[in-house]
Amino acid sequence: MSRTIRGLDAGQRRAERREQLLDTALNLFATNGYLGTSIEQICSTAFIGTKSFYELFSSREECYVALLRRTSERLQERMVAVAAQAAGNERQEAPRLLASFVHELVDDPRVTKVTFGMASGISEVAERQRRANRRWAAGFLEQLWDRYDGPPTGRDASDQRAVRHSVAIGLVGGLFDLISDWLLDANLKNQRQIETLIDDLTTFYITVRRGLIT
Repeated sequence: MSRTIRGLDAGQRRAERREQLLDTALNLFATNGYLGTSIEQICSTAFIGTKSFYELFSSREECYVALLRRTSERLQERMVAVAAQAAGNERQEAPRLLASFVHELVDDPRVTKVTFGMASGISEVAERQRRANRRWAAGFLEQLWDRYDGPPTGRDASDQRAVRHSVAIGLVGGLFDLISDWLLDANLKNQRQIETLIDDLTTFYITVRRGLIT
């Protein structure tokens, strides 16, 4: 029978340590960068021993990927909730969805830096997570388009679906690259700059969608 400490059993304490390490890693990666942050720094800042770290993560890379995955899952949950509240047409809802997406990223600069500022080039595993995030976002868009346009039908439905998927992947890649480019010189506390980014993303989205529909 597992012993409880502070009302938590062993599994709950393990989950708590994991969250504490990820929260600390978020702060340190955002401040010092991935290469500038060591496992020892993460552990000492979190007041957790390195033994406990290695019980949860095999390496700094695995810790980073877990942080990236947690950040992505939270963002995805938020976007699904925002989409569920959509009541207007696509031209009305697209700016709102894109604004929600941008604010989820930039309202906490740590999230922005960890998600867009350093994810590229860390490792093959991290790149796979980035690509998984893009595929999820493309699937999210395809579901929205099914809502507004209806799903592809007819004998060439599979071809229509393939085209729609390719466009969604390209659109997501373009949106993400626009954000990454904007971040190079952005002041995350400047609301006017953030509004300009949202406008640029909306214009790009509408332009691509117009080409898909016509």
